[in-house]
Amino acid sequence: MTGDDTSSRSLPVAPQWFSTSEVDDVITRIREQYAVPLAQANIWHVRGTERDLLVDCGLGVASFHQSLPKFVTREPLLVLTHGHFDHMGSAYEFEQCWSHSLEPVAEPGFGALNTSILAKSTMFPVSTQWSLPAYLITALPSESYDPDSYKVQRPRITRNLEEGDQIDLGDRRFTVLHLPGHSPGSIGLYDEHNGILFSGDVIYDGQLIDDIVGCNIEHYLQTMHRLRTLDVRIVHPGHGDDFDRTRMQQLADDYIASRMQHTQE
Repeated sequence: MTGDDTSSRSLPVAPQWFSTSEVDDVITRIREQYAVPLAQANIWHVRGTERDLLVDCGLGVASFHQSLPKFVTREPLLVLTHGHFDHMGSAYEFEQCWSHSLEPVAEPGFGALNTSILAKSTMFPVSTQWSLPAYLITALPSESYDPDSYKVQRPRITRNLEEGDQIDLGDRRFTVLHLPGHSPGSIGLYDEHNGILFSGDVIYDGQLIDDIVGCNIEHYLQTMHRLRTLDVRIVHPGHGDDFDRTRMQQLADDYIASRMQHTQE
């Protein structure tokens, strides 16, 4: 549900829109620190010997390139785990943007920072437990920014990905896993050698969303059964913090149990 009717004029101006946290020598997690949890998607930068990879790119409230120049000194390949606005808002800034062929990201989709508008759309989770403020952001990137005018700009999709495609960074390689359920073309990026999975919104340690436009619970259940068998050391999700294989299996089991119970009622 949405919260109060606070005007955007009452929001403070953020001194720095993005926060960064080094996971290891190669991977950095980037967050829009003034987005509320529902819309605060993880952005993952992976440095390779031959090319860099960016997994998702946030809301696009502030320019990625202008705000984070050190991460675009060598223009990264952007791969979208799916096409929801909190994950692809900055996609238009990138020369190379790849996504699954079943994900409708080539045309700008719905996006809104005003939660009263969001709540009337098919992109608002029916079963959400979040109590949201008037806006999905708690600060403005600049004094002149108008959150009511927010929209997703058209990206340049330069390659359609499919199950099994390889993304080679030189010193490491990711395999594309088609993991539908949250959306038709949701994908994970799996580094089998290092036991790493970038999971997007398919699985994270929180309330999973399967009741907005494009979701398919039957497909989601199949995806969860697949994830249970995946040999991973660590999952870097689309929201929240990292977790290990044991926690991934628990989350998958919890989802399967909850949905199987729901279908039997």
